[in-house]
Amino acid sequence: MPVVPLSQAGPIDLVGGKAAALGELIRGGERVPDGFVVTTDAFRTGTLPETDITGAYRAMGGGPVAVRSSATAEDLPGTSFAGQHETFLEVDGPANLLAAVAKCWESLTSGRAEAYRSAHDLTGTDVAMAVIVQRMVGAATAGVLFTANPLTGRRTEMLVDAVPGPGTGVVDGTADADHYVLNETLNGTGGCLTPAQLAELRVTGERLQTAAGSPRDIEWAYDTDGTLWLLQSRPITTLFPLPPATGGTLPRVYFEFGHVQGMLQPVTPMGMAGLKQVIAGMTAALGLRAEIVDIGGRLYGDLSDPARHPTARKRLVKLMAVDFGPRAQAAMEHILGDARFAPAKPDSRAGADSSALRTAGRALSGITRALMRPDTARQRLQAAAERLRSTAAAPPDLQSADQRLSFVRSNDSTGAADDLTWPIVAGMLAASLPGPLLKGLAEPDEIHTILGGLPGNVTIEMDLALWRLARDAGDHRDLLLNTPPPELATRYLRGELPDLGLAAFLETYGHRGPAEADLGVPRWAENPAGVFAAIANYLRLTDTDQAPDARFSRTEETAEATLAALTRRVRRRRPVRGSLAVFLLRRARALTGLRETGKFAGLYHLRAVREQLLLVGAELTDNGLLDKPDDIMFLNLDEADAAVHHAVDQRELVAQRRALHRAESRRRHVPVALLSDGTDLETLLPAATSSGDAGVSGDVLRGVGASPGRVTGPARIIHDPATAHIEPGDILVVSTTDPAWTPLFLTAAALVSETGAIMAHGPTVAREYGLPAVISVPAATSLLSPGQQITVDGSTGTVTSAPAPAPASAPAPASAPAPASAPAPASAPALGDDGLAGPGTPSAS
Repeated sequence: MPVVPLSQAGPIDLVGGKAAALGELIRGGERVPDGFVVTTDAFRTGTLPETDITGAYRAMGGGPVAVRSSATAEDLPGTSFAGQHETFLEVDGPANLLAAVAKCWESLTSGRAEAYRSAHDLTGTDVAMAVIVQRMVGAATAGVLFTANPLTGRRTEMLVDAVPGPGTGVVDGTADADHYVLNETLNGTGGCLTPAQLAELRVTGERLQTAAGSPRDIEWAYDTDGTLWLLQSRPITTLFPLPPATGGTLPRVYFEFGHVQGMLQPVTPMGMAGLKQVIAGMTAALGLRAEIVDIGGRLYGDLSDPARHPTARKRLVKLMAVDFGPRAQAAMEHILGDARFAPAKPDSRAGADSSALRTAGRALSGITRALMRPDTARQRLQAAAERLRSTAAAPPDLQSADQRLSFVRSNDSTGAADDLTWPIVAGMLAASLPGPLLKGLAEPDEIHTILGGLPGNVTIEMDLALWRLARDAGDHRDLLLNTPPPELATRYLRGELPDLGLAAFLETYGHRGPAEADLGVPRWAENPAGVFAAIANYLRLTDTDQAPDARFSRTEETAEATLAALTRRVRRRRPVRGSLAVFLLRRARALTGLRETGKFAGLYHLRAVREQLLLVGAELTDNGLLDKPDDIMFLNLDEADAAVHHAVDQRELVAQRRALHRAESRRRHVPVALLSDGTDLETLLPAATSSGDAGVSGDVLRGVGASPGRVTGPARIIHDPATAHIEPGDILVVSTTDPAWTPLFLTAAALVSETGAIMAHGPTVAREYGLPAVISVPAATSLLSPGQQITVDGSTGTVTSAPAPAPASAPAPASAPAPASAPAPASAPALGDDGLAGPGTPSAS
């Protein structure tokens, strides 16, 4: 049918997202301007149904109408398409109406709409365009209502922007609108709306949000008689998911834990349970008990009770600074100053003191032994890691899906925890204490330099092994440089590549990969595309002085020389304090490099579990209960058990979860801390200065220096290490890193990361390579442009735009100092989230 009344609009495939939502409003009794829809049936024939359109228009009585796009992918939970398609207002007469409908059709293939679909992985899908034709409302006042605060995420606040007359200036960002915040006290007076109208909008918003089951972005208008009309209702697509409801004192506060493992992508459902257990164990070892919750597929720890605990709260700021980074530290400082988190009688669920007492004896003994006899501690740790490797494999006699699931449920990877944990904790403790002890005697850069080139880091050993593999594969240089990594991976798995030595590398390191702590993600042994990308990057490095092994050796020599010089100075000026600090620094050099070993050994267990789950998935696929074996990673164990034992078809559930996972994977901002009402805590903190200090010109992004040095080079913004193309001298700009990213460090000149802590994986490895690094730079991947010349100063924690080099000059090597000339201002693009910022059409659709 080419045309249907708006009151009968539905389903989305026929009328598009916007019209379907308006049809629901009408059928729900809401006041919506009368109209009709030119359906996707007409669009798919490619012929404008002129007679049907003009007939429906005349049946409405003619006169001015609004003509609005309604694509099938528009106004949906993950894709608003705000401003991407055309809308025309005050269209009068049949001829003008037909022309406007045709232009709405054309806007489906506009450059901006196609770019939006590409960014949301909708290219190649069957997207079609319907068009809404509605009677114009003679608006006295109009605007937009958000039923949750889209700037802070707070669900207990509504925002209203309003202007006299039509609301086009609000949605396209050109009007100076009156702004109202509607909270528990209905805050907001004056302007073009009366208190009664604000109250009506709030009640309307609550009603629509309840009916839809999610916060809404609502366009509305009051006509000259004071009657409220609803023009559009769609999900607010930019909100981070709300934390799950829980017991205990409100509000609750949640801190994101995944970035500590280099993970900002959503975790698969099957991987979530295992990670909850691992991170709960980590926090327990630190004397805290944190409930781990899934918010948007990310790992968050509920630290509400420790924050209110009279003694546990005293440790939280330091814990955040060392293990979670300065952004988390600032959020925790804000929480501890919030009267709602004032110290209170301990909640029995917090268990901070009792947990600390249970572990204190073992911790004191283990840390002391490691500090006194570091060589013995290293031997015990290596032996414990080998025991985990040798016991991780599944028994060879597992045959059925039932047996495999039993293995997955019962297998325990926690053996030898003390031998693994306390040497690592001792090294991190030894690395963190010298700074305060040497305040006024040593600069932070000196300590960071001393903590470079550390022995015993299994990730460094992995990277150098891959470098040697690339160096020895020179006979196949053209093949490895000119073939896309995914194609090389496919050919390798088929046995179609020459012998490169990769089999031996994967035998040792194939259980690793990007987001490796999530057992739902393939390992390098299953998909070595990332390994081939790293090899190609190494082959582009032709300066032998910048070879990774040479860089690491120089960093190690510099560290030892710096420690020797510092030792002479501080022992002369402060004999007792200096001697203690030097002792700790030597122990840090002996033990801190071991911090990767615990995770490395634990990954053997994850690989064995993943292998068995994939075999279960294959059996369920053969039985028609899943579409493919790795679908099982989008179930939890109980759901997999239901499929195995009760033949429950889980294909629809998996499809829903895969779609949600894809949508969350596109999210670029993951809050470091959330309140239970959805508030992103960083939005409440004072904005960091964006202007430079004395001696620094141009735009400056500020973070935290994690590895000293200053270099200038082009920004290389990377979101996926498996496809990363790095040229020597490029500066890596990333959201986060985990060990699978570190092979890129061997070619890069510096690192800029949006997240991180001083002792996290990425900064630790950067220091060991002597790679300047600045971490916790919010929105760096958005504010910097690919190829933009920037100067990274790991001492001051700044990223400054720099002048482009002269065409004839060669790029400076990674270790060279930055040019002395003053940097030029950055040219960062203005970016906005869907429906919140940026230019739109005369009435953003």
